[in-house]
Amino acid sequence: MQKFYLRTVLLFLLLLFLCAAAGACGYRFSGSGHLPGGVETLHIGVFENKSGETGFETYITNDLIYQFTRFDSQKLAAPEIADARLTGTVKSITAVTISHRTAHTSAERRLQATIAIRLTGKDGDLLWADEAITEYETYAVSPEKAQTENNKKSALRQLSSRVAERIYYRLSDNF
Repeated sequence: MQKFYLRTVLLFLLLLFLCAAAGACGYRFSGSGHLPGGVETLHIGVFENKSGETGFETYITNDLIYQFTRFDSQKLAAPEIADARLTGTVKSITAVTISHRTAHTSAERRLQATIAIRLTGKDGDLLWADEAITEYETYAVSPEKAQTENNKKSALRQLSSRVAERIYYRLSDNF
């Protein structure tokens, strides 16, 4: 009985030490930092779309707004009162076949999106930028054209969501 009690106390002390060590090393959840340049409020503008995928600019803009409202609802503001403006350009979205059913029939395609993003202050000064954020998503090619188009749209939505999440974390990390 005494051995069990001693083991329980030692285990408790070990867990307490690990919790204290994790807190002391500065561990925090990703994306819980501040925006660059001391920005407190932000306006997200509709992205420009230079790709052939109509509507993708709306997906990415809405997904970014979702990311910021999900974690930091106080940071979004109207353009007139915001400390900074986040704008972006969908530079390209390309589809490449990655597997074949037969010599002339695709089984899967991969979408690749390249996006440029800029964070500018009220005075127009560049606070942060990345000119080539790239992300990929794969979708199945069906013998039915309508199903393939639905798969592609779903892949575009996934792609947009992942890019928005990545942008949010990159902007709000304090490393």
